[in-house]
Amino acid sequence: ITTLGGKSPMLLEMNPVHNQIPVLIHNGKPVCESLIIVEYVDEVLKGKASGNLLPCDSYQRSQARFWAHFVDTKVYPPSWNLWRTQGETQKKAKTDFIESLKVLEEELGEKCYFGGDNFGFVDTAFIPFYSWFYTYEICGNFSIEAECPKIVAWGKRCAQR
Repeated sequence: ITTLGGKSPMLLEMNPVHNQIPVLIHNGKPVCESLIIVEYVDEVLKGKASGNLLPCDSYQRSQARFWAHFVDTKVYPPSWNLWRTQGETQKKAKTDFIESLKVLEEELGEKCYFGGDNFGFVDTAFIPFYSWFYTYEICGNFSIEAECPKIVAWGKRCAQR
């Protein structure tokens, strides 16, 4: 719809609240925000695709949403600051990022994916960060694998799918 630098009239019309991407337009109606788009697509394709991203059980579904929100609010901000800042701000970002990964690693436990044996909603929310791990390590001067080996193993499993 638009580039990150310029905002097209269509974007402004389809997402008048935030005026930003991503926006999915389905049947002429906008669906905004990454995780909401993923939920929407999962619901629209229910029964048409192989497997669902969100669990059928209400409690498990709420847990998946909780952990996806955790990724959005606790992993994203410090990861952004790891490569955008320096000094004390970067040092705090590194600490916060590693702490968040350790919490996620504990939640992952011995499971293949956050959804158990199946790649799911939390995996979808978190996997984009895996492609940035090398950048975070270089900018923050640390090893994610040394800090959180299960998270790195999870990322490799996801990349092989």
